[in-house]
Amino acid sequence: MTTQTFTSGRIRRADYDPVTRQLDLHWDNKTVMAYRPVPEEVFRRLCAAPHPASYWEDRIADEYPKAVPTKSAGAGTAHPTLKDLFPGLDPDVGPDPVDRG
Repeated sequence: MTTQTFTSGRIRRADYDPVTRQLDLHWDNKTVMAYRPVPEEVFRRLCAAPHPASYWEDRIADEYPKAVPTKSAGAGTAHPTLKDLFPGLDPDVGPDPVDRG
């Protein structure tokens, strides 16, 4: 997966997977939008654009189908869930009220 970070503008990061041809765009409001199949050349042009958000609006937003964003390790700033922290925990089942041990 190739990642491009942007220091200004509404798009903060773009992740591109050349195998699946999926483009994940991470926005300044913490949302992630994904598109597939996106040609690699479109990703390169997005990264080189003087205003990536304008390029997205003109060349990607209505041209390619939306997809489910890829979950990558360390991506985003989401806090871990209880299920992440305690994989064996069933959140629908509370503690045993009879267990005194």
